Amino acid sequence: MIERDSAVYFATTNKHKFKEASSIVTPYGIRLKRLDLEKHEIQANSLTTIVNTAASEFIKNGVARAVLTDDSGFFIDLLNGFPGPYSSFVFETIGSRGILKLLENASNRKASFQAAVAYCEVRRSPISFTGAVKGIVAQESKGNSGFGYDPIFIPKFGDGRTFGEMSMDQKNRFSHRAKAFTHFCKWYTTRKKSGLR
Repeated sequence: MIERDSAVYFATTNKHKFKEASSIVTPYGIRLKRLDLEKHEIQANSLTTIVNTAASEFIKNGVARAVLTDDSGFFIDLLNGFPGPYSSFVFETIGSRGILKLLENASNRKASFQAAVAYCEVRRSPISFTGAVKGIVAQESKGNSGFGYDPIFIPKFGDGRTFGEMSMDQKNRFSHRAKAFTHFCKWYTTRKKSGLR
């Protein structure tokens, strides 16, 4: 088991995701350390269920005294929320090009990115935090920043660019992950100030 220190351990094999999360939590005085471990990901329709289960499994397996896990999904209205919680598998299978093909000539291109973050400690139940951002699926892939479906998603309250065309700081003004991690940060810092452990 990893010994207690001032850092919060974030279990993810995705370096891009870790970098994004670190930039979000740093202004709150929280230091993340990456656990380069695959999370136990159950098949479920709820992102919250997925991250809560994964966080609990890490604690049960003695990986750390406290751990963060996260998951996100790309939900497309015309496809009844597909690929949703199965976004990673779908991306590995058909990628952004496959999604664009499915929406070829579609007038309804509404979509949302949703994220869930779970924090769990030894002998405690996981606590989850969520975030979402609405937008549309672009007509074509644009930009080389970010990862996953970022180059084909245009956030509703942005300036018309895809997440893939934005810098990390610009994306974090809108992103689902930024919202979920911000909710965590506010809870975590308030808890620390109150002296709770």
